[in-house]
Amino acid sequence: MANTPYNHKAIEKKWKERWEKNPVNTKVDRAGKEKEKYYCLDMFPYPSGNGLHVGHWRGYVISDVWSRYKLQQGYYLIHPMGWDAFGLPAENYAIKKGVHPAISTEENVRNIKRQINEISALYDWDREVNTTDPEFYKWTQWIFVKMFQEGLAYEKEFPINWCPSCKTGLANEEVVGGQCERCGTEVTKKNLRQWMLKITNYAERLLADLDGLNWPEKVKKMQADWIGKSYGSEVDFAIEGREEKLTVYTTRPDTLHGATFMVLAPEHALAKELATEETREAVEQYIYDASMKSNVDRMQDKEKTGVFTGSYAINPLNGERVPIWLSDYVLVDYGTGAIMCVPAHDERDFAFATKFGLPIVQVIAKDGKAAEKLEEAYTESGIVVNSGEWNGMDSAVLKKEAPHMIEKRGLGRATVNYKLRDWVFSRQRYWGEPIPIIHCEDCGAVAVPEEELPLRLPEVESYEPTGTGESPLAGIEEWVNCTCPKCGKPAKRETNTMPQWAGSSWYFLRYVDNHNDEALVSKEVASKMLPVDMYIGGVEHAVLHLLYSRFYTKFLYDIGAVDFEEPFQKLFNQGMITGKNGIKMSKSKGNVVSPDDLVRDYGCDSLRMYELFVGPPELDAEWDDRGIDGVNRFLKRVWKLLMDSKEAEVAATQEMIKERHRLIYDITNRLETFSLNTAISGFMEHNNRLLEIAKKEGGIDKETLSVMAVLLSPFAPHMAEEMWEQLGHDTSVFEAGWPTYEEALMKDDEIEIPVQINGKTKAVISVPAEISKEDALLAGKEAVADKLTGTLVKEIYVPKKIINLVQK
Repeated sequence: MANTPYNHKAIEKKWKERWEKNPVNTKVDRAGKEKEKYYCLDMFPYPSGNGLHVGHWRGYVISDVWSRYKLQQGYYLIHPMGWDAFGLPAENYAIKKGVHPAISTEENVRNIKRQINEISALYDWDREVNTTDPEFYKWTQWIFVKMFQEGLAYEKEFPINWCPSCKTGLANEEVVGGQCERCGTEVTKKNLRQWMLKITNYAERLLADLDGLNWPEKVKKMQADWIGKSYGSEVDFAIEGREEKLTVYTTRPDTLHGATFMVLAPEHALAKELATEETREAVEQYIYDASMKSNVDRMQDKEKTGVFTGSYAINPLNGERVPIWLSDYVLVDYGTGAIMCVPAHDERDFAFATKFGLPIVQVIAKDGKAAEKLEEAYTESGIVVNSGEWNGMDSAVLKKEAPHMIEKRGLGRATVNYKLRDWVFSRQRYWGEPIPIIHCEDCGAVAVPEEELPLRLPEVESYEPTGTGESPLAGIEEWVNCTCPKCGKPAKRETNTMPQWAGSSWYFLRYVDNHNDEALVSKEVASKMLPVDMYIGGVEHAVLHLLYSRFYTKFLYDIGAVDFEEPFQKLFNQGMITGKNGIKMSKSKGNVVSPDDLVRDYGCDSLRMYELFVGPPELDAEWDDRGIDGVNRFLKRVWKLLMDSKEAEVAATQEMIKERHRLIYDITNRLETFSLNTAISGFMEHNNRLLEIAKKEGGIDKETLSVMAVLLSPFAPHMAEEMWEQLGHDTSVFEAGWPTYEEALMKDDEIEIPVQINGKTKAVISVPAEISKEDALLAGKEAVADKLTGTLVKEIYVPKKIINLVQK
């Protein structure tokens, strides 16, 4: 038996079948006592036609290791899996393949589910959800209806980001570097009727509640920056020769005396009206050109452009005429869509003023003396100058006081502003949840009655995007034409569909009660199973999915559907596995590494451990197939140690007990700190020491080997189960419970210390680990007595490290 080799195929097949018959994740313990729940969740995948590569495995392995660790700690595990299957990626893939998205999605789910099962993760497939299942999206639509009833869902016509390739509107968050996040096409603008969600109503709560989250600081900062809270003033500027006023938002009201021109967004309601006969043609051309650029491009363009309207405003503090310009670096949906420009103290305004020859007036100076001519914008704090009654004030103090001073004079009001915009919720595509709204000429927009949900996506022959700004659903007259639920007159259904984010913003709630026909999730189940304790996924979702999920959860809390305000108690973001030279794995680049061959050749356990060993889990790591050999050799060495020791009946020595407790300590602490790569190296280091002990003692005791099996169980579950059984246990290793360590048993009884004379080692002695300084020095002097030929002038003992005797 001692020569039985490690056969990963036989072992993994055996335990997969055993777990299928006898699941290890139970709600009650052996005594029948109900276990406390622990909800560990992966960000559910979009079922791509390309299947999984080794990069996808990483996140799933991390979550499964953590889940199995919690299982060993005695928890009942909620560890579900499902499919984010609506949206652009699935529809584009179906168009490319020439099949209906329902068919391609089903095939892709089947394939990826097979691949995920190769990981041997503890997924509870009874909880599986799919966003395209009408019984799931019934509740996605229900949430929309509730938001509509609460005034959070509304219609608006305005210029949106438009992808000419995907032929649909995009939220700001879906535009990266001026390009469509999905296909890379340059994004343009299109004026369309859109459904919006008023996420801005939740801006302050979304920001304030970040403080209480056990999330990476980087993610919290990304959300805080995206919400973008700022304090300032709305200031009213009279327009020369007109009754209207222009209101600007500024975070620097202390510089108002230095406002020498104004800039409006090209989409501003007064942009065209302010043009004079001389400037009209140039103004209208500029407005048109700006409409062809995305917001992202406009903000990133280093070369500022603009056009003078020909009109002037009046500075409310000093009465100076202020020329009104248009420029596309001002966005209509931030603040008021108009800004006052203080070129002396803002780099962007300085560049604009310099380019177009506009006045530059310094109103803050470091020493209270304005420069004759500024070569660049002065952006530090200082003493206020050229500002009438404000002269001599500290600008930092005035910045706080000015909003209230301006408000008292009736020139404006102190204001809090947010960069966060309302969420564009419409998509002009087929493959998405139908928006449950009916348009009636008499009643306006009316929600589909809740008892008629789900409003099912109709079968169509042609689902390709129209490119006209209308969804393919608009052409299905028998579906579009309906009756108004309020007045009974002929009406038409909304034909836009929801974005992919709709289902993923709340899916984590449905897992725990996925067969409930009466509620999104029952209060009783929610109180026992929710919220999510640990959420694991990529940092690329920091602003989109995570922010939307927090918004949805807070809304559902407000209407009494759940009793908590934050969906994810703890968050871990894993890094990406890349191809050579850090290039992202993709089929088009030809650098995708499939896990299938690696599982066949090395086994699931070896691949699981190598996924963790490649580097710190929170950082990106470059994949190298050669590294899996080392992990596989480690497992074979553990197996050989087991086989050589199991029948030797070796009694535990002090050295074995010490190594056992040190092993428990190291692996536990590295797991708790998510230092999973060093947990693998820790196993290797401790196993090497056990092999050295085994050479001296003829093997290792069964208790130490049993502890090794339990500690390995989250990482290499098949091998751990087999080790446990080989050691004579008749239960699953996952019923063993996580072992504990005793610090006293980890300590060395004796340690070896070098003895130096004048810095040169002359002997090495063994002494008790807790020896006193006096006894250590005495033992050291005795060991080198024959070499102490001079006068001792200094005696040094560094505890547990070194003895140094200095003689003359």
